[in-house]
Amino acid sequence: MKHEIAIPGTGALGEAAKEFLKQTAGSRLIAFYAPMGAGKTTFISALCRELGVDEDAVGSPTFALVNEYRTRSGESIFHFDFYRIESLAEALDTGLYDYLDSGSLCLMEWPGNVEALLPEETLKVSIRVCDDGSRILEWEQ
Repeated sequence: MKHEIAIPGTGALGEAAKEFLKQTAGSRLIAFYAPMGAGKTTFISALCRELGVDEDAVGSPTFALVNEYRTRSGESIFHFDFYRIESLAEALDTGLYDYLDSGSLCLMEWPGNVEALLPEETLKVSIRVCDDGSRILEWEQ
């Protein structure tokens, strides 16, 4: 079944994040496909805020490859940015499977660079930028 959430602007991010979490409840591995500047990190930040992560704790893990955040209840959330990954071996050296098998929520940017390593159950979400600057989240579940 195809799902879609429209995000008309940054003021709607919180509501879109709530709706996304409701519709994807139970998904622990979520990969975001979108071009540069489409809002992957911004949307992941909104998701983390909705899950109780301190707002200033969330940032792009472009150089670290993975950031770990904690919710108020102490649960881990792992945020990956595979933009700079040059080989699958490099991704494996980060301990990727340990994170993916942890049972924690894993939110991934630039997953196309590690596509061959992602488990089948990974939820693949695309972010489309519309002419008016709004965004559309799309996925099949």
